[in-house]
Amino acid sequence: PIHSCLYFSIHTFSGVATMYTRYKFVEKLNEATHTVNPRLNHITFYVGLIGCMGMCVVASFQETVITSVHDIGALIAFLFGVIYILLQSIVSYMSVPHGSSLPLCRVRMVISIISVVAVFPMIICAIYVNHSDPHWESYKEEDPYRMASAVCEWIVAFGFIFYFLTYIKEFQITPTGHTQAMRDPTLQTPSCSLLP
Repeated sequence: PIHSCLYFSIHTFSGVATMYTRYKFVEKLNEATHTVNPRLNHITFYVGLIGCMGMCVVASFQETVITSVHDIGALIAFLFGVIYILLQSIVSYMSVPHGSSLPLCRVRMVISIISVVAVFPMIICAIYVNHSDPHWESYKEEDPYRMASAVCEWIVAFGFIFYFLTYIKEFQITPTGHTQAMRDPTLQTPSCSLLP
């Protein structure tokens, strides 16, 4: 259905926008503090973009139409998404105390670990799912692989959502810590502005 394609397209765009904002935040933070390896920031951003491309594939090819292409897109989205949040957790630890607080880093790492742990049974169970009939209407209780894969998929998906929500506080400040400068354009200086 078209609403599914639109749903994933909106989330793909939101994911890319959030990842780019985080990338630029860390880049600006690094100009002032030199705490994060710039190559790690670049690699993390590109890994996230690959995950978002997987979401584009999922949006473009419905599970009920071309299952194999849809599944490859989902695999790319979930695997690279989990790698992205794991790398971002490392970036967060490197930026303490300038960019992230230690408790926030720990929350991010817990979300990352839960997602990493959930992605493997999701993939393994998805391999054993009977793909001849992907409709939930014909779901039978004797198909535990489909249920286990779906539960793990939702755990990882909510992990991404909660992880991105942890960016909110950081996105309200500039890398140099000037909260007011983001709200009042007259207070922005070239050294503390994230906006062009």
